[in-house]
Amino acid sequence: MAIQALAQAARWLRASGATVCLTGAGISTESGIPDFRSREGIWTRFDPKDFEIRRWLGSEEVRRRYWAAAREGYRLVSGAAPSAGHGALARLDGTGRLALLVTQNTDGLHQKAGHSAGRIVELHGTSHVCVCVACGERLPRPEVQARVEAGEEVPCCRGCGQPLKPDAVFFGQPVPPDRLARSVEGAEGAEVFLVVGSSLSVRPAAALPERALLRGGRLIIVNEGPTPLDSRAHAVLRGRAGEILPALAEAALG
Repeated sequence: MAIQALAQAARWLRASGATVCLTGAGISTESGIPDFRSREGIWTRFDPKDFEIRRWLGSEEVRRRYWAAAREGYRLVSGAAPSAGHGALARLDGTGRLALLVTQNTDGLHQKAGHSAGRIVELHGTSHVCVCVACGERLPRPEVQARVEAGEEVPCCRGCGQPLKPDAVFFGQPVPPDRLARSVEGAEGAEVFLVVGSSLSVRPAAALPERALLRGGRLIIVNEGPTPLDSRAHAVLRGRAGEILPALAEAALG
């Protein structure tokens, strides 16, 4: 961690009247939830094509494979505890330093850490609720998980008989317009835009820091690996979110 870069980033956060944060899978890996694209990520064990909405809707076999993977994944998500990075962002939120947090994650760990739900946009939805693809019936994920654990290979709506899926955005599905609009509005009004644990490879999330830059905002990136916007960022803090964010929050609030 570059101490001078961290100190400068902390000064920008302290002076900012509107800081917006975007988080990706990298903030949750320290909670035991794998990311997608690393050597040990989800796509090394499961076919990403099974997460394409058209393929998922069109094939019972794809849904069966998906739910086998989702059963395992939700065991991790439901038992995960927030990382030190989640805690640091919740601390910034609680002291009024974050105007908005946009997350690509569906694990709910920001809320578990104590972050105000009203200042969170779950851009890609949530893993903790399931929805019927036909009638829109919504069910708590633990209820559906219990059915899957009991042997139901492809859970279906008990009202209309159609498949249930987590209320998360699959490949090929658009981000709901209200979530996207709120995220864009936040990015365009940000004096400081903080990216944490995102490779910035998936749009529309990856376009949010670009919008902040175009409107004159400062960009701070906290990530273990490189991103396409590193060369345009005002500060790049390379490393684990659970190590950098607590130090950054302490310096910004000190």
